[in-house]
Amino acid sequence: MLLLLLLLLLPSCDGRAQRSSGQKKNGSCVCPVDSSLWLFPAVKYEAVLQQVETCEGSLNTLQEQVTLSSEFLPQFQALIENLTARLEPHQYLRNRGVYTDLSLRLLGQELTQLETDVGAVHSQLNNTQTRKLSKEVGKLRKDVGKMQMWDTVNIQTIKERLRYLKNDAESCKSIPKDFRSQSSHCLKGLLTGISEPVVTKVNPFGKTYISGSWGKQAQVDSEEQRNSYWVQPLLSSHKWGNSLRVFQSYEDFMQSAKYKDFTMAPSYSHAHSIEGPSAVLYGEALYYHCYSSADVCRYDLKSNAVQRVTLPGNGVGYNNKFPYCYYVCRDNSDVDIEADETGLWALYATVGNHGNLVVSRLVWDSEAQTINVTQTWETRQFKKAVSNAFMVCGVLYATRYVDEYHEEVFYAFDTATGREDNSLALPLEKVAKGVASLSYNPTDKQIYMYNDGYLLAYQATHF
Repeated sequence: MLLLLLLLLLPSCDGRAQRSSGQKKNGSCVCPVDSSLWLFPAVKYEAVLQQVETCEGSLNTLQEQVTLSSEFLPQFQALIENLTARLEPHQYLRNRGVYTDLSLRLLGQELTQLETDVGAVHSQLNNTQTRKLSKEVGKLRKDVGKMQMWDTVNIQTIKERLRYLKNDAESCKSIPKDFRSQSSHCLKGLLTGISEPVVTKVNPFGKTYISGSWGKQAQVDSEEQRNSYWVQPLLSSHKWGNSLRVFQSYEDFMQSAKYKDFTMAPSYSHAHSIEGPSAVLYGEALYYHCYSSADVCRYDLKSNAVQRVTLPGNGVGYNNKFPYCYYVCRDNSDVDIEADETGLWALYATVGNHGNLVVSRLVWDSEAQTINVTQTWETRQFKKAVSNAFMVCGVLYATRYVDEYHEEVFYAFDTATGREDNSLALPLEKVAKGVASLSYNPTDKQIYMYNDGYLLAYQATHF
């Protein structure tokens, strides 16, 4: 009887107890029992098990995808950021570069300014050249008027003519009267040759300092300065510096003795520190590219005062935007300060001139204690296709890499005429691959090279 009660109370598959009524038969209680109700659901179990296995496989696949995404997503993100950074300097080509039309409004503004400048020059000089220049500007104004009415004139042609006329206007006022009389040898033409190195020396700080500049005093203001030499190394990452070493004589320089050190900034990242291999000692001051800016600094060796001026142009390159490159880029060589018989110069590139070299003339006003930019010329020579450059008699010369032991002067731009010449082939020997700086000195007609830690000097010759 106990067994019967247990059977009657067995649970079903859904977990609930079943009840069954019985009948008395032959002295026994007989109950109909359906045993299939509490059999183990093997078929359903297998189906559920298959679903679990399928779900587990999908989960493993998803986990693998998540792992791969976590591993490769940062790489893809870095690649996109790298491409974006590399493309950013070229965005101006789409916005206002050589492949888009020049805005008529901006063209009109530039032309108006040019008319004002030409008018001022003509009122001062009133000679054949200024009259011719005024006439050409008048023709250009008519062409612009036609372009605004019919839009039939090629804007890029107008823009190129405008560049030539602007350079001509700058050239009219570029050569001071004292230069015409005292430095007539500069009118004999372009350089015809450069000698083998006449000085070869490791810089006094050691050849591990591969970037910097050096030379002889470029302007003699006193007898004490007449034979002084200087070295300006970049001591921080070959990009920045804050010190200058001056030797009183050539003998002291060769022996690295009897020198005086100057410090123009308290740190390498100070606003007055030096960026790039671009310095030149001119008179009682060192001129150089100011740290992380579009400015030229002047450090006075006597007063320790620093004055600065911002270079003109749309988007002046600095912070390694338009360095000297050609074979390999020289870090932060965006702005190059040079000296010659006519004075001081800044060589650089701008976004507005599509990365091509720009030449600006610098003048120190001793009474006002300010640096001024008096003239600016735009060339068609891409700066990153140049290994270095220097000025001689108002002419810009650019070099390119030939091999580990040779450079070549291949390009010239004359600020007196606005003419360019890219047919030069003047060899320039060196002892190491990289050229950090190249400067001409008007007092001895020598060219000074900072050649990956080595100091070289050459004799330049004219016609």
